[in-house]
Amino acid sequence: MDKRKQAKLAKRGWKVGTVADFLDLSAEESAYIEMKLALSEKLKEKRARTKLTQAEFAEAIESSQSRVAKMEAGDPTVSLDLLVKSLLALGVSKKELGRTIS
Repeated sequence: MDKRKQAKLAKRGWKVGTVADFLDLSAEESAYIEMKLALSEKLKEKRARTKLTQAEFAEAIESSQSRVAKMEAGDPTVSLDLLVKSLLALGVSKKELGRTIS
């Protein structure tokens, strides 16, 4: 958010902060969420680059299209191991996974 808008909101009594502040997240919780979102985005990007539909990819990993949609959307019910396994199935290297997480 730009500083003028932030100052304008603060003047009207609004508090401006981060999502971590609002949700009272620890540094570890915040890092975990950022990691999951980065993996989700990488999955969506890699699947699209390989020109697979969600349904085609779901069939390849023996899952459902709706589960793939949840993975790509960063749904909190999706586990890290499912994201990692799915990325590996798309041919992402361990090195590339490490770069995505960091």
